[in-house]
Amino acid sequence: MKKLAIIIIGGVVLSFNSFAQDLHFAQSSQTPLFINPGAAGVFDGWERATINHRNQWLGAQTQFMTTAISADVNIGKSSRNDKAHLGLGIMFFNDIGGDSNFGNQTGSLTLSGILPMGRSGHILSAGVQGGFGSRKADLSGVTFMNQWDGSTFNPNINSGEQNTLNTFTYADASAGVYYVFDGGKSSFSRNNDFKFKLGVAGFHLNKPKMKYIDGSSDYLHRKYVGNIGVESDFIGSPIAIEANFVQFVQGGHYESLLGFIMKYRFKNATKITGNIQDAFIGIGSYVRFKDAVIPTVVIDWKGFHFGISYDVTVSELRKANSGGSLEFSLTYKNLDHSLFKTRGRKF
Repeated sequence: MKKLAIIIIGGVVLSFNSFAQDLHFAQSSQTPLFINPGAAGVFDGWERATINHRNQWLGAQTQFMTTAISADVNIGKSSRNDKAHLGLGIMFFNDIGGDSNFGNQTGSLTLSGILPMGRSGHILSAGVQGGFGSRKADLSGVTFMNQWDGSTFNPNINSGEQNTLNTFTYADASAGVYYVFDGGKSSFSRNNDFKFKLGVAGFHLNKPKMKYIDGSSDYLHRKYVGNIGVESDFIGSPIAIEANFVQFVQGGHYESLLGFIMKYRFKNATKITGNIQDAFIGIGSYVRFKDAVIPTVVIDWKGFHFGISYDVTVSELRKANSGGSLEFSLTYKNLDHSLFKTRGRKF
């Protein structure tokens, strides 16, 4: 039955007339360039690099693996972060899975214009993202419903299906607007940080053509993403919270992802010099509405952020496979000196 379930799921993914969604990660706060091109270069620090890895459907007889690597910098940012500057990001991901080894690889470049509104803590950014993707698959290892002989799937029965799909590349274009209010920038009070984030973005705006079979094609539907997030310290307490909500809309599909992390500060930052950064350990959960509960543990230490989460499926999909999905994220932010900043007195 597991084999049958995997085939059914694979059939949905490969159904060319369906409105398939993009790949995604549960830890949405650790995938800024996947959420909004305007987020490139908008963060505390100077350079940022992130690795995300997701193992979908643990315990299944086949593997579904997604790995992404991204990096972004801010160019011309002043030490006070009170002047207009640029953000530049690069991203690659590899997604492969199923008995067909269905592969989806993409590389993209992101450019954003970032406008801090004086030293009030308000920041507005707009970004564009362009790149290329490729798709490939091999159906020789896939079995079909008409190969069921009454007791098992028999690969020697002719399915009547072709064994290969076209390998092709396509251009992709996306854009987004991103707003951040950083209340901690206007205060010298210790452990009094507050951030509010809001963004809207559109992906695959050029509706890339998908040419899996000669003589037939489909289009990758535009995806619209809205996100809102809050990070806040509890004044006079070692406790902080991080909450975010992301809404995806693509074709006829919708996905809502809500996250809440409670953090404990085990090392305080030096507010004036910035030579020592806050260090946290946190625990919480994401919830993918009508699908999964995702317990999550995070650690922030010396510019590194490590997250681990596990999707516990609560929807009808649990009947296909009882195993969940394991996900890791690792981000490093250079919080000190940068070759790309505008020199000046450090705030």
